[in-house]
Amino acid sequence: MNKCEKSIRYGCLFAVVCVLSACANLSDLVASPQVNLKSVQLTDFSLSAQTFELGFDVSNPNRFALPVKSVKYGVQLDGLAFASGSTPGAFSVPASGDGEFSISVSLNLLQTAPKLLSIIRDGARRDIPYQVQGELGVDIPFAKAVSFSNSGEIRLETSIF
Repeated sequence: MNKCEKSIRYGCLFAVVCVLSACANLSDLVASPQVNLKSVQLTDFSLSAQTFELGFDVSNPNRFALPVKSVKYGVQLDGLAFASGSTPGAFSVPASGDGEFSISVSLNLLQTAPKLLSIIRDGARRDIPYQVQGELGVDIPFAKAVSFSNSGEIRLETSIF
C-alpha cells in the first residue's frame, strides 16, 4: 500500500468517525417540547365502557419543525392514573411554534376505579390537578424520542355526568 492509498483510507476513516459522532450528538440537539393537557371530554358513555377525547397543546422550542410520528403518554388526574398508552402520530409542530393533537381513549371506570369516577364527576365543578408525561417519537434521522412532562389544572367536560 503506497502513501497516497494510506492517506485516502485514513481520510475516509476520519470522515466516517466525524459523521457518526455528529449523528450521536444530533439527538441532544432536539429540545423537549412543552405539552399541556388542554381538554378531557367524555364522548361516549355506557355501563361497560366510556370513551374520552384527550386534547393536548404542544409548544416547540426548537428552531426547526418537529415532525411527530408517535406519541407515548401517561395522564394522571388528581394523583390517580387515568390513561396511558401509545399511538401513532402524524402531525408536525412548526419551528418555534405551537400545535395540538388529540387522543381517544376507552376506559371502564365503573369496573376499574370508583375513586377515579368520582374525580371525573367532580371535574365539571372544580379544577382537577393533572400530570402528563411521555415521549414524542420524531421523524428526524438519528434523533431519539423527545420526553415531555408537565402538570397543571383542568376543568373536565363531562356533560353526561
